[in-house]
Order: sequence, then structure tokens, then C-alpha cells
Amino acid sequence: VGASGALRLSEKEMRALLERGVGWALGKGYASREDEAHTEDLGCMESANADAVSARAVERGKSQVGTLGAGNHFLEVDEIVEIYDEVVADRFGLVRGRACVWIHCGSRGLGHQVCTDYVRRMQQSVSKYGISLPDRELVCSPFDSPEGREYFEAMSCAANYAWVNRQLITHHVRRAFEETLAGRGIDPSLRLVYDVCHNIAKVESYEVGGKIVEVCVHRKGATRSFGPNRPEVPGDYRDVGQPVLIPGNMGTGSYVLVGTDKAMRDTFGSTCHGAGRVMSRAQARRQVRGEQLRSDLQSENIVIRAGSMKGLAEEAPEAYKDLDRVVDVVHTVGIARKVARTRPLGVMKG
Repeated sequence: VGASGALRLSEKEMRALLERGVGWALGKGYASREDEAHTEDLGCMESANADAVSARAVERGKSQVGTLGAGNHFLEVDEIVEIYDEVVADRFGLVRGRACVWIHCGSRGLGHQVCTDYVRRMQQSVSKYGISLPDRELVCSPFDSPEGREYFEAMSCAANYAWVNRQLITHHVRRAFEETLAGRGIDPSLRLVYDVCHNIAKVESYEVGGKIVEVCVHRKGATRSFGPNRPEVPGDYRDVGQPVLIPGNMGTGSYVLVGTDKAMRDTFGSTCHGAGRVMSRAQARRQVRGEQLRSDLQSENIVIRAGSMKGLAEEAPEAYKDLDRVVDVVHTVGIARKVARTRPLGVMKG
């Protein structure tokens, strides 16, 4: 869980990373201009303020940039096995039979510490705002309060860190593909389709009651699904909509969808981030043996590398809902449209 990467940043570099996001990675040679353009918010929330992040959070983040972490975080090499919308798939650069890479990870220990710090702070201040809590974990503060503003600034730093984290992993994946495929007559280049967040609060504009208003949309277990012609969508995708990424489990695969106007009207430009669990992690550990799961997946030609067999068992395919059914509901309701499905070939778990 607390594993470190090859890079350890200074205090000065951490502040720059937290406030500049992918712009920092671009300056260091870890990202391209296309990577930046194909990242939500260009990989930088301008509301980020490193002064709102505790010294403990910064310290935890110094050595973890470029690492997956544990839980349901993963890196997968997949094959694109189905195309549902040829026009949009072509725009996204998705071709049946080609390989692609999925990366799912976040802000690591830094983000966890930001959450811990502000939960404690808000628990101490909630009474002055007259808020009654059914559960202490549901602590909150008004958005325009000192606690609310500073949390949003710190959360923005964590989002910037997460974008850089994934960008550094992308950089190393590209190098691995180039080294492995050198001299084999295969183009090893990997183009970023999109990097989109989940578990994040964003200030966005929507039509509410016949008026365009700014609202704070908190996507918890959800991800953005912006339709065509929104200025936030990259220019080369703007006329079709934003790529929507819904990962599945290590045994079945994942989906690429595209955002819709209906999502903008009905769900504040949002859809689900994944299928969701049907077993708790503890229940999965009791019912699944990691070694047997690895053997079962290898029999289906899926290669697994995991930090621990316990962690592997927690993320067993049977611990999750049926992704095909979940995505079919999303598609039928119209808050995102199916573009492509991928199947895992190799999976790396933290």
C-alpha cells in the first residue's frame, strides 16, 4: 500500500507538481502536448493551492508519484475486441484487434492524507454551521466556508497529483513497449485516448430551472460524461463528445463509451465509474483463493502480476457486478453510448 516509486521529489518540486499538474510533467519530458490536451481539465485544476496541503500529505506524496497503489487500482494490456460505433471509434483511434493499455490509479497516500486531514478539521467545526450528521464519516462544511474553500484547494492539488501519477506510469509503459518491440517491425507508439477522473468535486455550469448556473458536482464512484460541443472536451473530439472510460474486472474487460447531451441534461454530465461490487473485500478474501484465481485466469490466457495473493482475491471477477449489464443500462438510458469493448491479456495489480 505504501510502496514507493523510482522518483523522489523535493519540497519545491512537489509544490510545482501540485499546482501545475500535467503542465509540470510536460516541462519534465514525461508528457506531450497531445497528452495534455487529452486529459480532463488539461490535467490541472487551477483552484489548486499547495498551501492547503499538509506537510504530512506532501511527505507521503514525494516518493509515490508513478506508482499504482493497492485496492482496485491496476494496469492492464487489453485487446480491442468489439467496436459498436465505427465513426466515434475511428475518432478515438480505436481499431479492433489492436492492443491498448488501461491505467487506473489516483493520488496515492497524498490524497488519502488530504481526506484524513480535512475530515478531522470538519468534524471539529461542523457544529458552528448547525449541521447534524447521521454518521461522523459524512462530515461536511459549506463550500464557501474557510474549511470548504481550503478543502477544495487541497482536493484540487490531489487531482493534479493523480493526473501526473498516471502520466508518469504512461511514460514508463511507453518506454517498455518501445524496448520490448524494438526491431520487430511493430509500431510501439501509444497515443493517449483520454484521462478522466472519478471521486472528485468540480465547479461546472448547467441549465437548472431554465437558467445557466454554476454548481459543484461531486462525482463519487462516478465519472464525467460530457456530450458534444462542450468547450471542456478536447478539440479533436468536440463534435462527437468526451471519451468515457468504464473499467470492468480483470476477467472480463472494460468499455470505452462517449458522452451525450442527455447526460448533460439528466445527470450533470455524469455516468458510473465501474460496475460496482457485490462482495466486500473481506467477503472476497474468505471465498476466493488468490493462487487459484491466478491459475483460473491464466487458463483463459490472462497473465496476472499482483503485489499479494490477498489483494488479488479482493479483486476477483465474482466480487463485481456484471459489467455488460451495467453498461447496457447506461447505453439504453442514454447517459453514455457504447463505442468499444476490450478484453484483458495481462493484468498488473498493486
